[in-house]
This record gives sequence, C-alpha cells and structure tokens, in this order.
Amino acid sequence: MRKKIVIGTRSSKLALWQADYVAECLRKEYPGLQVEKKLMTTKGDKILDAPLAKIGGKGLFTKELEQEMLDGGIDLAVHSLKDMPTEVPEGLVIAAITKRADPGDAVVSLKYGHFEDLPKGAKVGTSSLRRKAQLLHARPDLNIQDLRGNVNTRLRKLEEENFDAIVLAVAGLTRLGFKDRIAEVMPREIMLPAVGQGALAIEARAEDKEILEMIAFLNDGDMAACAKGERAFLAKVEGGCQVPVGVFGSVENEELQLEAVIASLDGARLYRDKLTGAKSEAEQLGSQLAEKLLAAGGLEIMQELGLLLDK
Repeated sequence: MRKKIVIGTRSSKLALWQADYVAECLRKEYPGLQVEKKLMTTKGDKILDAPLAKIGGKGLFTKELEQEMLDGGIDLAVHSLKDMPTEVPEGLVIAAITKRADPGDAVVSLKYGHFEDLPKGAKVGTSSLRRKAQLLHARPDLNIQDLRGNVNTRLRKLEEENFDAIVLAVAGLTRLGFKDRIAEVMPREIMLPAVGQGALAIEARAEDKEILEMIAFLNDGDMAACAKGERAFLAKVEGGCQVPVGVFGSVENEELQLEAVIASLDGARLYRDKLTGAKSEAEQLGSQLAEKLLAAGGLEIMQELGLLLDK
C-alpha cells in the first residue's frame, strides 16, 4: 500500500478545510500513512474583479490542480463538487463523492433576520447568476450586486460595502465556523442549490488503481447517485456558473427525486419541475428532467443567455 499521498488544494481557508478533512479521514483509515498538501493558485483565485460568468465559469477553480495531477505532482485533488465542470479531463476521474453537508443557501445580514424582512430595493450581494435569478423571481425589487472573493472576504465586504444582505452556501459558512452568521437558510421553494452543493469531490488519475482503492471508502453511494443525476441535468442544459440553473437530488428507499429550475437572468421567467425514478438510473433521470424544462421554455432562456454572455 502507498506510504505517502499528496493532496492538491487551493489555498483559500475553505479549500484547506476540505483538504484537511480528507487528509484526516485517510490517516484514520490507514494509520501510519503520510498525507501531505500541495497548495496551488487557480485562475479563479487570481481574477477577482470580474463576474465568474464573464471569465469562464467552473473550470477556473480546477484546471491547474488537474494539470498537476496529470503531470504526477499530486495524487489527488479535493474540490467543492459544485465548482467542478461536468466534463472531467481525459485521464482523470471523480473517484469519490462525500456525504453531503447542508446544501442550502444562507442569507447573511447585519441588519435583518429573514429574507422577507429585507426592505424594498435592498442591496444584496452574490456572485452567482443562479442565486440572482431566483432571488429576483421571489423579490423583483431587490438590487443585486456582484460579490466575489472567498468566504472571509465576502463577510468583510458585507460591512465595508454596506450590503443589506449577502447570500453564501450554508456548508462553507458552517465548515469555517461562521454558522452563527447565518440569519436564515433560504427555503428550497425559493432557492434550489447549485449542482453538488455541500458535497466534496475527490479527483484522481484514472489508471492509479491503488489510490482509487484507497479512497473508495470516502464515497457515499446515495450522494454519488444524486451527483450523477444533478450533473447529467447540467450537462444536458450545457450550464455552469454562467447560467441560472439550480438542481437538487435526494434519495429515499433507493429512489432518486430530482428537482430543478432554469430561470432568466432577471428572474421574470422561471421553469421548475421534478422527476422521481430508480437511483440506478440517475443519469437518465437528470437528462429527462433537463429535456422537460428545456421544452417548457428553458431552451429559449439558454439561447438568449448564450448571446448575452458572448458579448
């Protein structure tokens, strides 16, 4: 068995928490195993003055780590599943998906306790088109402003830039010890999460059988099925950070329920539906739900967005 494993990670506090979590799981499973971290900077970490939709979306946070893995510099990489593109580079695989933490989106505010308490025209910060579209669908009066940076930076900007509220992932806030900053977890009826939100993805080389076997214990079967369905939905609508798409899967008694939304940027048009089927048919279920929403009007939105975001 391998005596040493090198984990590649971004250097943000949340990314380090994620890498440390996986490292600790490995050490517990394999006493005596040496686990090291290699810190790297991705394009998404460097460009902080532009919306994600304008600079390329999801691969911004994974590409450098993936190349380092292909070059043999690291054995595996730990990502937030929601940051991963639907296509993994040739030679790499998502080897394990962890049990999901709370997948919700949190309202963080110094002034207001609930989303419904926000005054008319309230200034709300988010870097996500998915959040923006769903927020505006519920409250067209809101003034949504772009907000980039890691969790700590965004919390600082909440005060410095006089936001009435900002919206962040519950899982990230909780993992970094900021659970007490959550004013409200947005009801799923208003806000469906991003694909894989709350789960970690562990990526490795496809031919590295030893590593694949060693990290198999970290894979949660139910969450893996949810991820397959959610990512199949996203792949079908060809979305990423750049499009207002939310989707959430849950498993009960070997049945997978998928619920998804496609919305226009201004939130005026929103198409939402759900499907239930066998957990073993997760990918087909995701594709079917995507086709259903695209046919309902989502395709027109996606075509309009393609033109807008190319400008």
